Amino acid sequence: MNLGLLGIDPSTATVAAAAHRAGVRIAVASETPAGQIPDRSPVPVLPGDPPRRVRWEDLLDPATCDAVLVAASGWTDDRAEAVRKLVQAGRTLVVSQPLGLSMLYAYELDMIRQDSGAVLVPILPDRLHPFVPRLRDWIELRLPSSGVETISFEHRLVERTKEDVLGAFCRDADLIRVLVGAPTRLSTLGAAEGDVAWATLAVGLTSPARPPVRWQVVRSDTPGLTITVVATDGTIRVEVPAEAADPAAAGAWRWTGPEGTETAPFDRGAAILAVIETRLAGRTDAGDPPAATWDDAARGVELAETVPRSMAKGRAIDLHQEEFTEIGTFKGTMASLGCGIVLLALAVIVGATLLGGIAKQIGWEFGERLAGLWPVIVLMTMGLFLLLQLLPALVAPSPRPPSPPQTNAGNKPGKPGKS
Repeated sequence: MNLGLLGIDPSTATVAAAAHRAGVRIAVASETPAGQIPDRSPVPVLPGDPPRRVRWEDLLDPATCDAVLVAASGWTDDRAEAVRKLVQAGRTLVVSQPLGLSMLYAYELDMIRQDSGAVLVPILPDRLHPFVPRLRDWIELRLPSSGVETISFEHRLVERTKEDVLGAFCRDADLIRVLVGAPTRLSTLGAAEGDVAWATLAVGLTSPARPPVRWQVVRSDTPGLTITVVATDGTIRVEVPAEAADPAAAGAWRWTGPEGTETAPFDRGAAILAVIETRLAGRTDAGDPPAATWDDAARGVELAETVPRSMAKGRAIDLHQEEFTEIGTFKGTMASLGCGIVLLALAVIVGATLLGGIAKQIGWEFGERLAGLWPVIVLMTMGLFLLLQLLPALVAPSPRPPSPPQTNAGNKPGKPGKS
């Protein structure tokens, strides 16, 4: 297996470093410094066998590499277009989460992926740590008796800019969906505006028959995540270290509960590397929970994009777990267009009535005839709108290659949903 690089950031650096340790060759690189992976401390990529420098257009050729690692750092419109073209070409992409905080772009890639058969692997390895399904099962066991009171996520960051905070929340949202399912309402708590709003951000997530989740960012020189679950019969705390290219430098995960403390090391890069090999081989993920799909990544972007809206409006936002497909987009457009046509028809009726009255008073015969045409105009417009509803039945859908199964599409945590 050969890998290629399109840009570089800590997430793709972690995977590339794991590939280096496993003897997987980084064959080509585009838009990256030659010879090294610039994490917080540079990590060499196969010294003596540096990747060949290429243009991103060269990555469209499957002969260059088996999969392309796509970085979020340095994200531009040109990089977005390059990723769009790579997905259209049916390439296998391993992408940082989030690539960009645009829900529309994420679902655009998803629709292109379904047509082209491309494989998109989001770098969301934390759900694959054994502590995550164990904590999910611990929560599930106590839900029937409402034994779980609160679940809190405390994310420690050195820099708390808007991009850093929303990026951290976007990645943690995947763990939240695995542990308690898809939330149905999101609310925010923080300062009114400015940088302070992001430095003190707290997000509340709720869903029916599920314990509430509180996510908060705090300032710390030792970045990482702490998950705390408070139940009537005890408290579980999971310490998640920050991402690092070297798993030994990152430190081990720590589980603290009524029975004591346990630690378990975790190589995030090796976990994603195993997912790449599985997807390239066309096999189905057998893990519980399975590796994240692009649908999971898009749902995380959707939640992160909702946070600024909640802050601006100062109220909770209801979340709708829509299936974003071409036919769904068409139906949404038609619904909006229908409302617009009804309002336009009312305006035509009022305008025609005024025109007819004025024309009658001044003896303007053409104006009277023109005003009398409003029923025909409204009827033709409504008829044309109704005919448009037949387009999905008239246009035969193009055949689509099978795509990887989507997970967590519903409200059940950690279980496969509908494809």
